[in-house]
Amino acid sequence: MIKIKVCGMRQPQNIGDIAALNPDYMGFIFYPPSPRFCSGSLPTLPDTIQKVGVFVNASLQYIEEKINSYQLNALQLHGDESAAFCQQLKQAYPQLAIIKAFAIGDKAHFEPLAPYLSVTDYFLFDTKGANYGGNGTAFNWDLLSNYPYKQPIFLSGGIGLSEIQPIKALLSTKIPIFALDINSKFETSPGEKEVARVREFIKHFQ
Repeated sequence: MIKIKVCGMRQPQNIGDIAALNPDYMGFIFYPPSPRFCSGSLPTLPDTIQKVGVFVNASLQYIEEKINSYQLNALQLHGDESAAFCQQLKQAYPQLAIIKAFAIGDKAHFEPLAPYLSVTDYFLFDTKGANYGGNGTAFNWDLLSNYPYKQPIFLSGGIGLSEIQPIKALLSTKIPIFALDINSKFETSPGEKEVARVREFIKHFQ
């Protein structure tokens, strides 16, 4: 069963409404320049929902502060973090899942990911764009046919309701897609998700 991650959450009421749909993961962006920057308190979430902190080139101290403040279950590193930095986090917080994001453009080169295999739990593939995420466009998923690793994948980047059938076709291949990461195409404004659209999406993958 494919997992669903709803990312870029920030308003308590909206977080509660989306949590009622029981996604597997909810992402909270701790990158101040992002319009989806999360700085307030979170409502209590069911234990079935994993809280993912999203960071971009953050210091170890800043990440530790957010882990403790928000009781995070997973860390998503969405910047230019090195494999050595991932290893530091893995050693400090072995109980937390580490998701390393990589942006894909017109071509995909997977060889540079090799050093990250042993120090992360998942890779996340997003679309290369002007921002570190939330660009609202999908990359060419055919590029994943050359993915050489068994490391499970979070698929991100411009996923909306119109991508449901292409995603189902992709899931029938041998590519190890573990989760779908949805964000900007389900928003009424940055950080505010439309519950009905998210519900409709999740329904297709249950």
